[in-house]
Amino acid sequence: MDTSAALAALDRDLRRDLPALDDHAVVERTPHVTRHVDERPRGWSGVVWSDLDATTADAVVAEEVARFRVLPGDCEWKHYHHDRFRALPVHLVAAGLRPGQVEAVMVAEAAAVPEVAPPAGVSLVPVRDAAGVEAVVRVHEAAFGAPFGWLGERLLEQLVESPSRLDVLLAVADGVPVSAARTEYYPGTAFAGLWGGGTLPGWRRRGVYRALVSHRAELARARGVRYLHVDALPTSRPILERLGFVELTSTTPYTLPE
Repeated sequence: MDTSAALAALDRDLRRDLPALDDHAVVERTPHVTRHVDERPRGWSGVVWSDLDATTADAVVAEEVARFRVLPGDCEWKHYHHDRFRALPVHLVAAGLRPGQVEAVMVAEAAAVPEVAPPAGVSLVPVRDAAGVEAVVRVHEAAFGAPFGWLGERLLEQLVESPSRLDVLLAVADGVPVSAARTEYYPGTAFAGLWGGGTLPGWRRRGVYRALVSHRAELARARGVRYLHVDALPTSRPILERLGFVELTSTTPYTLPE
């Protein structure tokens, strides 16, 4: 993979020219930022690209943070560490935002991801109804130790309104869901995003997550997707590297304190 070309494509497709991630959202572009805005209570809004310097940063950041304070859903400024304005985090913190955990932005060409079969006794099952979504929520809550009712609401809505924009999978062993993951497709771009992958503790280190990544790559290839991207935490990064994913950059979310 040409990493320079892939990073340029990511900056274009998933940042500067990002399409709306949901039928209810809009993307707004100014000379200084690209922002994604979803005004629903469970919507996601954020700044995904910026072109700032020392003379413009304070005013632009203040304007965006003021918008964050009135939007009802989750908001973040998604700072990418390769951007030329290295001092941006100082301005974000000064405006009242707080950094979250650093994530590695990892990308692979979908066609290059190897085929990996699930472990013996495990099946990968597509989710298409409310019962499947409920199982996804249960697996995520058990795997990550946090509430995921918001994800269930979002998935149910997407499966009804825009099912072509995602694939949702459960890994099932003897009738029991043990892992769950999804792919989100971005029409008009070269990318699809891999999300989730939470696996119950007793099934970790057995190849379930690798199989879910591999199968989602196969589904993406069938749709003509060139690149797969993951915002990876340290737990998943080594697995992704073994499947051919490369860290192109890293990103930190900056959000308002709770």
